[in-house]
Amino acid sequence: KQWYQRRVAITAGGAQICANSSIKAAKACELINSECDVDFVDLNVGCPIDLIFHRGAGSALMDRAAKLEQILTAMVQVSDIPVSVKMRMGTSDNKLTAISLCERLKSTGISHITVHGRTRQQRYTRSADWDYIRKCKQAAGQLTLFGNGDVLSYEDYNSAIEGADGVMIGRGALVKPWIFKEIKEQRHWDISSTERMEMLRKFTGYGLEHWGTDTTGVEKTRHFMLEWLSFLYRYIPVGVLEVLPQRINHRPPYYHGRDETETLMCSDNCNDWVKLTELMLGKVPDGFHFLPKHVANSYTAVEQPAAVEQPT
Repeated sequence: KQWYQRRVAITAGGAQICANSSIKAAKACELINSECDVDFVDLNVGCPIDLIFHRGAGSALMDRAAKLEQILTAMVQVSDIPVSVKMRMGTSDNKLTAISLCERLKSTGISHITVHGRTRQQRYTRSADWDYIRKCKQAAGQLTLFGNGDVLSYEDYNSAIEGADGVMIGRGALVKPWIFKEIKEQRHWDISSTERMEMLRKFTGYGLEHWGTDTTGVEKTRHFMLEWLSFLYRYIPVGVLEVLPQRINHRPPYYHGRDETETLMCSDNCNDWVKLTELMLGKVPDGFHFLPKHVANSYTAVEQPAAVEQPT
């Protein structure tokens, strides 16, 4: 029960699992169903990472329709709460399988499907294909289908919702956590650096509450904050943008913010992210090193240059 702590503000929360067999998936689903206060369990069929793919899990299941169907059916049978699945368009540009899967998986008893508008091969390069997502919705029929990919503004959301029953927001919420407020109010929020720092303070409080205030808890909180900052720095303040809205794959040249803190928060240098954590958690320990989990999010790693892929 310590794995998942529902916050009062969370009206619906779920858990996502990754598995390559029906037995493992069913056992995990049973455990979550009995021990965690969640509203649904989702099967990850979108992960493109080699470590997961080569074990036959994540997006690898998109090429094994019968196995995927077996896993989802087993999960539904042992769960008292809804079961869902999130996938990509396919494993490669010449192997698009999501449309046929949306048709096939209707018989498993799952509650909904989420489709990310890219293939495994694309990772996060190129723009999400919302035309393909619309075709998936047609194939899904009465089964609820959510679309996912590149939503960073209320304009993006308004366009996306036309072709799906709902919209899932991933990276957009990491880059701009207030995106849901913007969607609800249908406006751009020119949030100040002070307001953004307050979000980091709240994050710090949640981390220390969960992991503890000892050295281990502090450094665990710092690690996850740094991972978040590897996305958060991508946000370009509304008052700085020449053209609205910002696009999620837009990488601006270096710029100065409207104050010192805003300039620090827009830096793509890991060392500056560390400085922000030190404002909340104190100095990092001797020998500290951080390299983002998603290496492509950063151009410079603390104390050690990284071989960087094409920025996404």
